[in-house]
Amino acid sequence: MLNGQLADYEKLELLLTYAIPRRDVKPLARRLINHFQGIYFVLRAPVEELTMVPGIGKNTAILIKLFHELELVAYEQHAKSGNYLHDEKYMYEFCRNLVAKEPVEKFFVLYMGDNMRLIYTEEHTKGTINQTGAYPREITKKALELNALSVLLLHNHPISDNSFSLDDCNLTEHVRQALAPLNITLVDHLVLASNGVMHSYKASPWLHNKSLKF
Repeated sequence: MLNGQLADYEKLELLLTYAIPRRDVKPLARRLINHFQGIYFVLRAPVEELTMVPGIGKNTAILIKLFHELELVAYEQHAKSGNYLHDEKYMYEFCRNLVAKEPVEKFFVLYMGDNMRLIYTEEHTKGTINQTGAYPREITKKALELNALSVLLLHNHPISDNSFSLDDCNLTEHVRQALAPLNITLVDHLVLASNGVMHSYKASPWLHNKSLKF
């Protein structure tokens, strides 16, 4: 029934019928998709933003968010079951799901075992709309507790299209240097900008200019 046969707004309409029964919710589904510019961003919108759309109450917004939470759980369980994070496209999508549409900066750390099998996803810190931080010593301690062999850093820029600030670069190097003596690899540091572009520190000109190696 759902295998490519329904348009995005029709799938959302079907979901809305469980929260708003006995009503024509097709206009509401279209309104949501137009407002957030796609079903991807509808599912990732905060409850507060969803309820600003006429016709969306708190219970309906919570149901929509529940689907996003289930999606995150499914992604994480899948990543823990094999070496899927070796696939850059899969890694980027997994990370995008963690921080997309977050209203403030959040810093995540992914701890991985052999063959980049995910062990644990940690929301390390939560900041403001334009600032967050991280603690290399705490990241190192957690990596040792989990017997991690590699680590991936991730944070978002909710209001900026920029990639890495100087502070971001310095922090990345501090984490890398803290992990290196323990033979724990820093795989990369990813930043999701507000325009949806995912930036890789490993591929950044800053790294190349410094002639550093991961």
